[in-house]
Amino acid sequence: MGKSMKRTGRILSMSMIILATLTAGCRDRTPRLQPLPAHAVILAFGDSLTAGNGAPRASSYPAILQQLTGWQTINAGVPGETSAEGLTRLPGLLQRHHPDLVILCHGGNDLLRRIAHKTTAAHLASMVEMIRKSGAQVVMLGVPQPGVLLRSADFYQEVADHYRIPLENQVLTSILRDNTLKSDMIHPNAAGYKRMADAVATVLERSGA
Repeated sequence: MGKSMKRTGRILSMSMIILATLTAGCRDRTPRLQPLPAHAVILAFGDSLTAGNGAPRASSYPAILQQLTGWQTINAGVPGETSAEGLTRLPGLLQRHHPDLVILCHGGNDLLRRIAHKTTAAHLASMVEMIRKSGAQVVMLGVPQPGVLLRSADFYQEVADHYRIPLENQVLTSILRDNTLKSDMIHPNAAGYKRMADAVATVLERSGA
């Protein structure tokens, strides 16, 4: 083997080692969940986006998620609810259902009402702590803030990073940018909720649940 070929081989080997190291580092930074048992109970907690406004109840994302995963998924969405109201409602649901996992999709009505972001972030943080104290795991969904250029509010990523919890931060933005996937300006239609459920199922799989 010539010197140039040996040099090329060393470069390729070093590149593979660097790539493997970077990939491992990315995996290490990904929040993980404990695997859920076959009889797991999932509590989908939120507002109208969880309740399924804009589509039949059977087409809500929790209903579709149950079909996709086989896990019992309780739809605990209340249309119009703010994060402050949700924080008050959550303890009773945790005591009643004893979920293994809570999917937290809240704060959309806060954004519509222009409630201070730090207030909503504090409520979400309190919900995460409450959920964990109950013994359940938590996944969070980011909600887009109103505007010409839709994007998820920054505080979702901040809360998720602080508590090291899985976050699906893109699906609702992509749905609400596509008129074929929404029933009005802020709610998906049946096809949109199916997209939402698929995204949640993907997060659960990638996180190890």
